[in-house]
Amino acid sequence: MRFDVLTLFPDLFESYLQQSLLKKAIDRGLVEVHRWNFRNWADGKHQSVDDKPYGGGPGMLLCCQPVFDCVEAVQRAGQAPGRLVMLTPQGRRLDQPLVRELAESPRLVLMCGRYEGFDDRIREGLAPLEVSVGDFVTNGGEVPAMLVIDAVIRLVPGVLGDETSSKYESFAESELLEYPQYTRPRDFRGMQVPEVLIEGHHAKIADWRARASRLRTQAVRGELPASATPTISED
Repeated sequence: MRFDVLTLFPDLFESYLQQSLLKKAIDRGLVEVHRWNFRNWADGKHQSVDDKPYGGGPGMLLCCQPVFDCVEAVQRAGQAPGRLVMLTPQGRRLDQPLVRELAESPRLVLMCGRYEGFDDRIREGLAPLEVSVGDFVTNGGEVPAMLVIDAVIRLVPGVLGDETSSKYESFAESELLEYPQYTRPRDFRGMQVPEVLIEGHHAKIADWRARASRLRTQAVRGELPASATPTISED
């Protein structure tokens, strides 16, 4: 799986790429992350990438020329063009079905905005998939890009040590939240591990987990459709 991150601040990814599961995946050749700076495609000695918006208003916008030239050059850099993704609050909400959709692409090209965002002709002319990580605004697209990478690599074969791990996580195969989990000790400050998990009866454990998953989803995410919660006996 290859990621190309297009940003004005490629150094923000330096520490992120050296940590935990992602670093192991990169070291094993399962994932590649390439960083590209829009500024390297900017015209003029000052390599300016932004300008004031027509019609007035606060802040600056990323200009068309450096972004178009950067995207086109990066798309030529791989064996085949990647799926172009623009991180923007106006995009499609990132959820597990979208993560699965993105993971089907062998290459993602992630565009990270800054300032007041992109000149809208960038969206019009390059036609990226616009993705939002939530109904809020960040300082730029870099942290949202990290979220996309983090979520997608978990679905890349071989990245997780236990290939069944992602199957049982929240939203993995439905819109249910994951069931509660516990480890030692059995008693911590009076809080007990449910007895059913200690007994070792696999069918009972599976039933308890399914029921707990449904109840947690109803309690925490009541807005999810009823179709997301299977009918399970309460007996």
